[in-house]
Amino acid sequence: MADEAHGAEDGGLVFHPLDQFIVKPLFGGDAIHWYTPTNVTMWMAIVVLCIIGLLVLGTRGRAIVPSRIQSVAELLYGFVYKMVEDVTGKDGVKYFPYIFTIFLFILFANFLGLIPMSFTTTSHIAVTAVLGFGVFFAVTILGFVLNGPKFLGLFWMAEAPLVLRPVIAIIELISYFVRPVSHSIRLAGNVMAGHAVIKVFAGFAAITAIAPVSVLAITAIYGLEVLVAGIQAYVFTILTCVYLKDALHPSH
Repeated sequence: MADEAHGAEDGGLVFHPLDQFIVKPLFGGDAIHWYTPTNVTMWMAIVVLCIIGLLVLGTRGRAIVPSRIQSVAELLYGFVYKMVEDVTGKDGVKYFPYIFTIFLFILFANFLGLIPMSFTTTSHIAVTAVLGFGVFFAVTILGFVLNGPKFLGLFWMAEAPLVLRPVIAIIELISYFVRPVSHSIRLAGNVMAGHAVIKVFAGFAAITAIAPVSVLAITAIYGLEVLVAGIQAYVFTILTCVYLKDALHPSH
């Protein structure tokens, strides 16, 4: 830590808070191809295994008096199911498995990223963009499949004055295509910012004079990051439900 925090030549602080987000091959080397196993690959696989452990192994007993793991699984299931039903209505419940999968992946990826020496996969825009654009294309295709040309009614506000309708339609169209960008950047940005701030304060912890303050700051920010991990999974999921509602009921 001291080598990281103090420069060799001028004694200044030298630490790199973004180094924790570097993608590295698991088996050495510098070249990364699409088929190269990396730390991102490994931690995404761990996320999937944790989800399987919770939902499959944790609930295989189906006990009337549930165990702690089964209780957590049922709590998460009921929480997301109620969210989907409240936002999208009964029509959206059939798409619950997809939304529940997204929620669990983001939730576990965020919380596993809080483990020291781990890798936070949701801090990479490449991961969150796949999730965000996946929702965008799925919802858009579903909207046209279910409603045909009537899906375009999402952009046409019939209640507005006639002269303003074309302007509002353009604004709505731009807003619609910005959705996947904001959807993915919001998640990656919040997760990355919190981890970077923790690393910055960890660098200052090497200085004896301010180490106690730095440790307190790290503790406080870590607690905040625990909240952010859950909140960001919730925000991503509820926005997905809102977008799904637009596809199911496109008229204003």
